[in-house]
Amino acid sequence: MERCFGSGDPLYEAYHDSEWGRRVEGEGALFERIALEGFQAGLSWLVVLRKREAFREMFDGFEPAVVAAFDDDDVARLLGDARLVRNRAKIEATVAGARAVLAMHEAGDSLAALFARHAPQPREAPPSSWEEVPTVTPESTALAKELKRLGFRFIGPTTAYAAMQAIGIVNDHLADCPARSLTD
Repeated sequence: MERCFGSGDPLYEAYHDSEWGRRVEGEGALFERIALEGFQAGLSWLVVLRKREAFREMFDGFEPAVVAAFDDDDVARLLGDARLVRNRAKIEATVAGARAVLAMHEAGDSLAALFARHAPQPREAPPSSWEEVPTVTPESTALAKELKRLGFRFIGPTTAYAAMQAIGIVNDHLADCPARSLTD
């Protein structure tokens, strides 16, 4: 059996085999996934994967409290680093997202709880083809709306659904994918 995606590039294969569709714990790790999904908008996920270690370095491990303190000088520093996706709006959106995470914490909420509140019911059967995998669901639409209300940017229903897939809220590995059994 073959992977349902990612074959042909070792980095993409490793992401598929050991990360995508698996539960992610911790606010920093969840924040990283949301931020990277935002950076991916309009690009290939492989582009972001190849830059991921640089993102982690330049965004201080996606620690929300650290990123929330970034100022205009930090944004300029990030824009000057060719190892990143140098898009001012996406960088500023990541800083705004970190500030939103801190505001959530101050209000007694968390990203983990927010995602859990928007988790869809498990499928009756795994998808057998990509045509059976949605790009938007009512749950991802509601999640995107809530994240925007909280101050996140570069998040819409499609990006929210991609984040749900990435963090294991939904398992969209195809039925015959060898990774499927590792994520159920």
